[in-house]
Amino acid sequence: MSAPSRPSAPQAFSPGDRVWVPKAGVQRPGIVLCSSPDAATVRYRPNDGRGTSVDTVTAVTLTTRDAADPLLDSTLDFALSRRIPATERVA
Repeated sequence: MSAPSRPSAPQAFSPGDRVWVPKAGVQRPGIVLCSSPDAATVRYRPNDGRGTSVDTVTAVTLTTRDAADPLLDSTLDFALSRRIPATERVA
């Protein structure tokens, strides 16, 4: 994968945006699940394996990612990341 190229404006993040997530001095591929002007919740690969992690990071630390990550990008399901208000929950 290629290295991060340009910083992204925090307001530009939308669910599904591909980003690089800085973790332990290494840029990891990630997907934005939700964001605000100050922070973004991302699903990312914390190592070179198949597993993923979810974390909330400051938006200014993220950079856009153009390269596809076949392990991460193909498993995206926003139905699982949508918060359901208590009034909509079925018992």
